[in-house]
Parts: sequence; structure tokens; C-alpha cells
Amino acid sequence: MEDNIKAIINEIKPYLNSDGGDIDFEKFEDGIVYVKLYGACSGCAYRNDTIKSVVLSMLQDNIDGIKDVKEA
Repeated sequence: MEDNIKAIINEIKPYLNSDGGDIDFEKFEDGIVYVKLYGACSGCAYRNDTIKSVVLSMLQDNIDGIKDVKEA
């Protein structure tokens, strides 16, 4: 499961990198994926939108059992 999550997050990284940000997988626990945002993403007013609308959507579209994504 974690390898699949990491693969999806690695697909998202270039988009965040192009805006000066980055994302890393921290852990998967009880259906929740925990991520860490860096760079421009860490202080961005839209980081929760990025987590919910981009990261969560991509994970749920590709992996069964993902309930939520939270910032670690």
C-alpha cells in the first residue's frame, strides 16, 4: 500500500516543484495518508485545497482504502 501511495505522490511532486513547493509521504495509518509540505507549499494559503482536491483525489482515484489526507 505504501509503495502505491508513494508512487502517486511522486506523480504530484513535479507540479508542486514548479511552484517552488514539495511534498513527502510521512505515513499511512487507519486509512489516512499523512504528508509533509515544504517550500512555497508550507506557507501557502491554498495548501489545504492542494491536499484535499489534488492529493486526496488522486490517491482515492487510484488506491482503494484511502479515507483522507492530512498534513503531518
